[in-house]
Amino acid sequence: QVQFVESGGGLVQPGGSLRLSCTASRSIFRTYAMAWYRQAPGKQREWVASISSGGRTDYANSVKGRFAISRDNAKMYLQMSSLKPEDTAVYYCNRASVTMAWGQGTQVTVSS
Repeated sequence: QVQFVESGGGLVQPGGSLRLSCTASRSIFRTYAMAWYRQAPGKQREWVASISSGGRTDYANSVKGRFAISRDNAKMYLQMSSLKPEDTAVYYCNRASVTMAWGQGTQVTVSS
């Protein structure tokens, strides 16, 4: 089983930027398609972005043009720009298709 640890969240004003990072207990980022997900208060967890083992990226319409997913051998990242209050959520990383155990996530709060 793989353990994920997300970091980089925080409080940011609307229009601001954050960079989230994800580490795993073993090196899987280039083996599997990976993804970022988020869960806002009172809502179900939703898919945000994914990156295939070949490097192809896909984004939810709500974040397209504002977020960028990337990865190297050791970590996966989510660069978030032009943040909006509706981006407020706990963000998680995991495999893109068959998810593994979820980490604790990292809280992102967008508020003035």
